[in-house]
Amino acid sequence: MSNRSEVNIDKGRILYVEMHRNVAEIHLYNGNVVPTRNTMDKISAQLGDNFVKVHRSLLVSVMAIHEVGDYLILINGEKLDYVKRKRKEICSEIESKQKAMIGAFSKQECPATYEEYRKHYSGFESMPFAFADIEMVFDDKSHAVDWIFRYGNRELGKLEKFPLEKLINSSFGSLFPNMDSKWLRNYERSAIFGDIIETMDYSPEIDTFLLVISVPTFTGHCGCFLFDLNEIKHVEGSEEGILERLKKGQKLIHE
Repeated sequence: MSNRSEVNIDKGRILYVEMHRNVAEIHLYNGNVVPTRNTMDKISAQLGDNFVKVHRSLLVSVMAIHEVGDYLILINGEKLDYVKRKRKEICSEIESKQKAMIGAFSKQECPATYEEYRKHYSGFESMPFAFADIEMVFDDKSHAVDWIFRYGNRELGKLEKFPLEKLINSSFGSLFPNMDSKWLRNYERSAIFGDIIETMDYSPEIDTFLLVISVPTFTGHCGCFLFDLNEIKHVEGSEEGILERLKKGQKLIHE
């Protein structure tokens, strides 16, 4: 309940719930905060096993937790305090619940072969931009550490500078050992939480400035639209182009 009105929230969109006396603030992935009059026990029962209580007033989605150190670091970069004297117990619960969630990912909905992927994505075969469907790879702590190319169109091979037959069913890390984790974190958010994320940055792997839009596809997968910013033209006389601004920012970073 919020202001005595019924509020329906997809629990998959919740980062954490924080209690302030008799008001629970529900923090969502889009940055919104929904206040509701309820008790922690009732909210915990409604949200189920995919959340962990890290403090008497704080309930966190286990898939939102990226790292446990001095703080809980969430997948969006936010830091939360927790009961550090219970760190071992909390870490064990988080790991157990994360493994259970990832283990529940069903592969039955995914195409079984590359030809089936091609059939599914037939509309992308001749598109003038790169597109890939990638499957996330998790380590034994249920953290995303890599991804595997399950589908790619012709433009993807050109952009990544690899023949498609070498890209498909290969992990990114095996092809590019200098993988930048910024892409990984965003792809994980799209694959696990259904976020649509736009990232514009320099890719050292292929020495190119990219615009990448990641979207959820199959369970544990995301689709990536990739654009080479060198190929995107801006109108003459308009404000300085995106690429030039990014290059200036990149230069400042390295100076």
